[in-house]
Amino acid sequence: MKCLLCENYSLAQHICKKCQQLFLTPSLYKRTLPNGVQVFSFYRYEDIKQFLSTKHTDLGYAIYSLMADLSFKKFANEFHTERQFISIGIDENTKSAYSHAAILNHALKSRNIKPLHNKLLAQNEVSYSGKSKAFRLANPRDFRIKKFKQSDVILVDDIITTGTTLTQAITVMQKENKEIAFCLTLCDVKMT
Repeated sequence: MKCLLCENYSLAQHICKKCQQLFLTPSLYKRTLPNGVQVFSFYRYEDIKQFLSTKHTDLGYAIYSLMADLSFKKFANEFHTERQFISIGIDENTKSAYSHAAILNHALKSRNIKPLHNKLLAQNEVSYSGKSKAFRLANPRDFRIKKFKQSDVILVDDIITTGTTLTQAITVMQKENKEIAFCLTLCDVKMT
């Protein structure tokens, strides 16, 4: 198949190794939410916007899987600690035949991180895309937790914009006596 970016032939991947190195080498960006929880993102939104535009297409699954391997999987393999963590994807409801958060969450499977799926689901499925913080606050996600016994949690989402979704998820988790170690997102809209 041909690379989507340079159109050179690529074995088994939609983006060749050279373009992966040029355009998809992750960095680590940090933001602290008002509640003190840190969010680590691997890309700036502007740098991967063209890849994210595939989100609701058949190609999106392959692109998200590739980005998950390059960032989340690499992070998990380098994350060494004495503690064991579980990772929870935010609202892993299937849209467009797959869940973006589930792909990212699954890539965290490692010696120290065990992904759990479909444990934190939104009851209000209103889209936040392109909406203001005021709109997001007026239309909370109304998260529900399916019971699980572990308490050390890493929250996973694809994009952080205002931080409203993560903050709502953290609040619900803390009410269930879950300790949020930190959050991981694929990209941060505010990082420039």
